[in-house]
Amino acid sequence: MAHDADRRNFLRLGANKAAEIKADLASDKAAWAGDNWIRPPFAEAEQEFLTNCTRCDKCIGACEFNVIFKLPADLGHTAAGTPAMDLLNRGCHMCADWPCVAACEPDALKLPEPDSAPDKFAHAEIDTEQCLPYQGPECGACADSCPVDGALQWRGPRPVINADKCTGCGCCREICITEPKSVIISLLPVRSK
Repeated sequence: MAHDADRRNFLRLGANKAAEIKADLASDKAAWAGDNWIRPPFAEAEQEFLTNCTRCDKCIGACEFNVIFKLPADLGHTAAGTPAMDLLNRGCHMCADWPCVAACEPDALKLPEPDSAPDKFAHAEIDTEQCLPYQGPECGACADSCPVDGALQWRGPRPVINADKCTGCGCCREICITEPKSVIISLLPVRSK
């Protein structure tokens, strides 16, 4: 009898430890995934966003460039189904009327005031070792890709990103013809407040 009780305790402790490890892995996976995607324009701070977002997909449907997508279930129930953008693959075109924001009824995405620019999405920079104009041949593939006036400038045949104006929208990276891409996008930390 004592042997059976010891065995049950051992199995119970093992199951509890397995559950703890699984929760830690899920948390780590969600944190890791946050390094690869960001919320749509004018998203509230993350905790408020998660509280307000109803996962209605209206912002996804309103994005004519298919930049916004639904996060998968394997990120855990907190993030699963919420909208995000992956600027490493598609750039936000920063549409003039912000249809994704206008479609959000619960105000998880909310324009602060007319003609406001979103917070900086990410940091963008030219990889001069990879960019063709820095190596000799002309290119210009990204010349008309930037939706922010003055963010992508030219010094002769070479593109230069003005960090003060650039939002890190990723449009220049999306259109870049080199492989790997000549535009490096570094995502900024998630806003917690």
